[in-house]
Amino acid sequence: MIVQQNISQSLHSPIVLLLLAAIAGGLLYVLWREVRKIPAKLFTLMATAFVDMLGLLMIIPLLPFYVKTLGGSGVNMFGFHLGIGTIMGFIVASFTLAQLLSAPMWGRFSDRVGRRPTLLIALGASAIAYLIFGFAHSLLLLFLSRLVQGAGGGTVGVIQAYVADSTDPKDRARALGWLSATTNLGVALGPVLGSFAITLGKYDLVPGPTTLQMGRSAPGILAAALCILNMIFAARYLTESRVVNEPLKDGEESRTSFQTIGRVITHAGEPASRLIWIYAIAIGAFQGSFSVLALFLNARFQVTEQTIGYFFMYVGSISVFARVLLLGRMVDWLGEANLSRLGLVLLAAGVVGMPLSRNLWMLAIAVALIPLGTAFTFPCVTALLSRVISQRERGLYMGMQQTYGGVARIIAPLFFGWSFDHLGVSSPYYFSAAFILGTVLLGFGLDQYARPKVSAPVAAGEQEA
Repeated sequence: MIVQQNISQSLHSPIVLLLLAAIAGGLLYVLWREVRKIPAKLFTLMATAFVDMLGLLMIIPLLPFYVKTLGGSGVNMFGFHLGIGTIMGFIVASFTLAQLLSAPMWGRFSDRVGRRPTLLIALGASAIAYLIFGFAHSLLLLFLSRLVQGAGGGTVGVIQAYVADSTDPKDRARALGWLSATTNLGVALGPVLGSFAITLGKYDLVPGPTTLQMGRSAPGILAAALCILNMIFAARYLTESRVVNEPLKDGEESRTSFQTIGRVITHAGEPASRLIWIYAIAIGAFQGSFSVLALFLNARFQVTEQTIGYFFMYVGSISVFARVLLLGRMVDWLGEANLSRLGLVLLAAGVVGMPLSRNLWMLAIAVALIPLGTAFTFPCVTALLSRVISQRERGLYMGMQQTYGGVARIIAPLFFGWSFDHLGVSSPYYFSAAFILGTVLLGFGLDQYARPKVSAPVAAGEQEA
């Protein structure tokens, strides 16, 4: 209890607050320096991804309140009473399910038609989903909005494929890190813009005796308007990144999305399948353990809703620092394969270090290892995946990676939540570290794809990179 009180009191210390302010100032300075190094084509994609994430995060924090307003104390369906928490779970799951099913199909569509039209169609679907959300007057329409949003939001793999198309193999991990840092910035600013939209909805937009208010529709309307502006921007400045109608190579087969889903399982020893498994297991273990983070910190260190924000600010700041400032230099030094293994070890050490911490500084060191681990692991794994597959199937496999990762993100929180309740508050972090370390073994032998020799024959999958 003394340890818990010390940590809780330390979070209000002027020294800690000054340190957080210094981190924020350093973050802005680093971003200002590094943004000038970004290629114009990649910068356009990053701007598109940022605005898209900004619109999404305007809506996500407000969704529970809309569900509660429309659902009241719950609904009766087929003789069963569904509480508001259960309804919220179904609505959230509908987005994830639609995203999982659509990701490989969007990837295959982008391989055949092109990345640019695929992203424009997806942005259009998002705009429609935001309008449905804004004007929803029933839980069914909210459910529909999340289905449409999820189906249009399965394009993360397409965006990653665009990055792989547009950059040299040696620069892909760095570029993917820049992209991830940009979306993290959208995650941070989106909820603030959503709160502003709620306030704006209460104002009368027409002076005089006539009253015109957007009301609770304001966030959906503003998010849709933002999405439409994003479409116009992308249509004007985003150029196509791949060669359409690329012919098959000798002995190469054209596979459907569902065939590729099965191939990841039946041919688990292939480099592409191993990389997808590394990504899925590691991201599931990481995000699954973070699903009970607030409960763990409250139980062990008495962190409350008033101080939990410091942890996310701390993690987010280090994450952006690592992806923008360190990732490229570390890739140049170690290569993607070695750096991904180092990242997995750091991530496992950070996760297991949290329950072993006895004071604020031990906890700060452990937590700092987590964003370093994720920054070194996931962009490198994705960059390696872009190397081992042909450009013709790049979108398909990038989407497949998101599908398997999404399944893991559904299963892992359920398991870690059960573990937290039945095996102890620290158990999720021990399990998570074990799963993450286990993926290190899957990465051995992939070094040949990290630093291809100039004089050697071009590796399979790099002929069109």
